[in-house]
Amino acid sequence: MIRRKPFDDNDDNPDRWLVSYADFITLLFAFFVVMYAISSVNQGKYTQLTTSMGTAFSGDGSSGLNQNSQLKGLGAEGKIKGQQTSLIKPLPLSHLYSEKMRRERESMTSMGIDLSNTLSPLISEGKVRVMQNNRGIRIDIHDSLLFTPGSADLSTTATSIMGEIATLIKDNQRAIQVEGHTDNIPIHNDIFFSNWELSAVRASSVVRMLSSAGIADARLSALGFGSSQPISENETPIGRAKNRRVSIMILYEPQNRDDSSQIISPQKTVSP
Repeated sequence: MIRRKPFDDNDDNPDRWLVSYADFITLLFAFFVVMYAISSVNQGKYTQLTTSMGTAFSGDGSSGLNQNSQLKGLGAEGKIKGQQTSLIKPLPLSHLYSEKMRRERESMTSMGIDLSNTLSPLISEGKVRVMQNNRGIRIDIHDSLLFTPGSADLSTTATSIMGEIATLIKDNQRAIQVEGHTDNIPIHNDIFFSNWELSAVRASSVVRMLSSAGIADARLSALGFGSSQPISENETPIGRAKNRRVSIMILYEPQNRDDSSQIISPQKTVSP
């Protein structure tokens, strides 16, 4: 019977390390190939990608990224006339929105200047005030120019004042909100139960006059605030006189005219 030679652990091939070294070199080579592939950008495909993304976000056929103007004049370091530039431009929607708001504000400012120039004699007397705020142009008119005390019937002087205002604001399509305001002295008679009714009817009277001057009814609305929004103190006669006013608000154009309403149905609650 032939005896099997005993296994000797020390009888390894002394060159086995070459296999591991070769595997390591192969992995290192693959790593550098991948890194090179990542660092290399195809300019044509990148421009096409940014163009497609711009078209998708803008909702029309223009991407907001002009390829010819963008690539023309670019040096090796991506500079135009010595200034650093980026291949990624802001989305065109934000630019268009900012530009529209700028034009809208400039147009409203021009209208406010025209109103101030037209009403300058009354402004100098402190009976009319023209302001611009985040809602639009506001014209505050002292109630003594429009109404007799405690009444909502327009006086004879109101016709000329409202005619001048209507001439300047009727040629655009901006919404007009007329607001009636009173002081804090309560009123209670056969016609008006409180200052709420008085302020609301006064605002409606001004709306009716603006409608008669040729302003479309769809642009007009009336609100009565009573004494809830004073612009001066109510402790003095002068302060109360400033609070008794009618404000004509020419509002900024709304950015979204789509009134997408949704009915909210009642939900049944399950008792425990």
